[in-house]
Amino acid sequence: MNDCALSLQSISKTYNAGKPNEVQVLREASLRIDRGEIVALVAPSGAGKSTLLHIAGLLDTPDSGSVLIDDADMTRLGDRARTAARRGQVGFVYQFHHLLPEFTALENVVLPQLANAVPASKAESRARDLLARVGIEARAEHRPAALSGGEQQRVAFCRALANEPSLLLADEPTGNLDPATSDQVFAALMALVRDTGLSALIATHNMELARRMDRVVRLQDGQITAA
Repeated sequence: MNDCALSLQSISKTYNAGKPNEVQVLREASLRIDRGEIVALVAPSGAGKSTLLHIAGLLDTPDSGSVLIDDADMTRLGDRARTAARRGQVGFVYQFHHLLPEFTALENVVLPQLANAVPASKAESRARDLLARVGIEARAEHRPAALSGGEQQRVAFCRALANEPSLLLADEPTGNLDPATSDQVFAALMALVRDTGLSALIATHNMELARRMDRVVRLQDGQITAA
């Protein structure tokens, strides 16, 4: 089995190409993440880290270059195949939790599995296990409005891992939390990723958190370099 979980090969992306307000966000950016590796992505504001994450997670397409996940080239897949790959191989965490407010914490983790045709009993069992791993199993029946910010984000972590992806992509996952809560929630995320053997690319402005990962890379002037 290949040891590469994610390979971005010479990725370029330009918005408004050919217009006066053209912006080249990525310029042949390349990055390799090995299986089980957690990589921090640091970047100045507006440097294109969200664009890079969206391309890596098959939510956007590059103008040129290739995206390989688990050694399979995803770049030219049709919409249906890309959707299937996103559901099964990639988990996303954003700065804001985006939980469904009308559903409980447990239901928010169960629903993505049901959408992936997982039997309800198995989906609930996995959801409870994930919530227990991040220390909020006692809050399983609470809706998001009854949870603290840190608890909401822990539920979001569990939801991202619900379908057992091989790759986790996170965009400032603790950026909306106060420093003390951020540290606790990040520790929970790291433990969860390590425990499940995931590979992860985590964007953060917090260099203290970045240094707790296996490796730090920087996105600047459209290219990725070692930080």
